[in-house]
Amino acid sequence: MIKQKEKNLRKLVTPYEQSETRNSVKQLVNTLVPFFVLWFFAYQSLTVSYFLTLFFSVIAAGFLVRTFIIFDDCCHNSFFRNKKANRIVGNITGLLTLFPYNQWKYSHSVHHASSGNLDKRGVGDIWLMTVDEYVAAPMALKIQYRLYRNPIVLFGFGPIYAFLILNRFNRKGARRKERMNTYLTNVLIVAIVSLGCYLIGWQAFLLVQGPIFYISGVLGIWLFYVQHTFEDSYFEENKDWEYVMAAVEGSSYYKLPKVLQWLTGNIGYHHVHHLSPKVPNYKLEEAHKNTTPLQHVPTITLKTSLQSLKFRLWDEEGKKFVQYKDIKYITVKKNNSTVISTQK
Repeated sequence: MIKQKEKNLRKLVTPYEQSETRNSVKQLVNTLVPFFVLWFFAYQSLTVSYFLTLFFSVIAAGFLVRTFIIFDDCCHNSFFRNKKANRIVGNITGLLTLFPYNQWKYSHSVHHASSGNLDKRGVGDIWLMTVDEYVAAPMALKIQYRLYRNPIVLFGFGPIYAFLILNRFNRKGARRKERMNTYLTNVLIVAIVSLGCYLIGWQAFLLVQGPIFYISGVLGIWLFYVQHTFEDSYFEENKDWEYVMAAVEGSSYYKLPKVLQWLTGNIGYHHVHHLSPKVPNYKLEEAHKNTTPLQHVPTITLKTSLQSLKFRLWDEEGKKFVQYKDIKYITVKKNNSTVISTQK
């Protein structure tokens, strides 16, 4: 019965899986044109005030996040109906966001196929330990994990490590096509940066592009983090894991103000995106509004999303995210339950 309901839910969003070339092209124009115009304004304002430059850079960073959503859709082959068009636009937007197209296409497809599966962690996700794993871990690993999950490290250094450094290397076992795409992307990024530095000077280029890259990177990691890290999220072992449940219970509906929703390419409707990655970003809201069961998924707002910063570990028994300070209580409770069961 449950399986049938899940199957029906996937069918309900099927009508929204067809992209529309007109809307895709329109989104490309209203994303890339403002981005480059803002970049130009930021550069021109260097002679006026760097605060004005930062103003333009912050807005440009928002448009770069929107560019990444287009890139992501291309990797899912959902932005255009034509695979070649998705590949071309995906590679171009990948250059702007510093992401190799084939590399992200692979790792992100793994993320979608295993999100919330405790037995398939480690590819395309944020490092997560369960309470039991943390308790059993050696001190060195605990320190490493605590540093990784620290907001200053995760959001402060994360963009530099993940997007600027990690994206430059191929994963172990990558096929030749994926490896060559990464190499080509790296070469083209170096060429573009070199050209920019040559035309306007390396200092001016860094003063403009630096904040755009960093701010968009912080926003990107935050969105990825908060969309799966909320108190009653969904994580199960492989034997109990269900794709649809992981999508609608393990991916949040991030209810953002309209301006931010537009800038982030509707990715706040993350439950719809995980339920069917074939739905282009400009149809996610429509799919959500017209599919009644999807309107009862976990919902977070800008204010409530800040609570996600305190979550560190997944409690398998309580089926929720907890803080480090909760470990002692959870361990004692578990031990007491074990003692009672033994006495029986």
